[in-house]
Amino acid sequence: MSLPLATCPRCGALVTEEMYACAACNTVLAPEAGATKDRAGAGTDPGAAASASSKKAAGARGTAANPFTADFSRRLARLAQWSESARTLGIELPRVPVWAQEAASRAAQPDAWAEVVRGIERLAQQQIVSALEAWGNRSKSRLARLEAYSVDSRLERDQIEDTVHSARAGDISQAFVAHQQVDRVVTLKERHLDQARDEIERLVSFLKDISALGLEPPQAAADVGTELEAELHAGKLAPLKQQIRALRQEALNRLKRDLPKYVATNGDRLVQERARGGPSRAEAAELARGARDVFQGRAEEGVRRLRALRQPRGLST
Repeated sequence: MSLPLATCPRCGALVTEEMYACAACNTVLAPEAGATKDRAGAGTDPGAAASASSKKAAGARGTAANPFTADFSRRLARLAQWSESARTLGIELPRVPVWAQEAASRAAQPDAWAEVVRGIERLAQQQIVSALEAWGNRSKSRLARLEAYSVDSRLERDQIEDTVHSARAGDISQAFVAHQQVDRVVTLKERHLDQARDEIERLVSFLKDISALGLEPPQAAADVGTELEAELHAGKLAPLKQQIRALRQEALNRLKRDLPKYVATNGDRLVQERARGGPSRAEAAELARGARDVFQGRAEEGVRRLRALRQPRGLST
């Protein structure tokens, strides 16, 4: 004899009164499903319908009273959250397959499935701990570089240890929160250091290009590089940036002061070459473009253009 059928209140799939959950959408069957069954079976014997409705309600009460259902859903949600957070560590965690979730929701004795979920949680925790330990070692190497430039990193070192300890103790959510916080702070400190180093290199290159034109920068590029590098290693980032801006502005002011004479001298030379039949039209245009770049706020680009013009043509002050 076939079991009485009803429809799932969520997706409309056929279910039986013996099922804890819908096999199609995994929805826990509530007493309201009995109403759906009653509407689907309109025209049948009233006594049989009442008996089936009573059985359905009793089965739903048994499902609601089963603590496994709520705990199973909670564990699945936690595993999904771990998997999402673990992507920042570059790892993929084990998951409970869909078919296993459906089978567990229909199991009359779900204790075996509960043990399966706990086993997957243990495997996931082991992978997370290993990944955080590797991340901690990489982060300590990054901190060592920062400390070589006198950047204080004692707090981040302590937080790395706390993060790994939390993961080993099973507090995975807290471990992920701490991991993201530490990584964000270390990345920010590295960015500030790298920006300062880039600004030093740009200034030194700018001063070298000015010297290559035969013009006089405020200080020799080699001396400036040595002095600013010492400031960088001392961890004085804020005063260092102010010093870089001051030196660049002074060099720019001198360049704008001396550049008109440089352009006039070399422009006259190119005109004389052209009068003698030399191919100087392109060089004259390049000389004008370089000077225009300097006076329109693109000083580094303009000086590089003038230096490139000077080298093959032997232009001088």
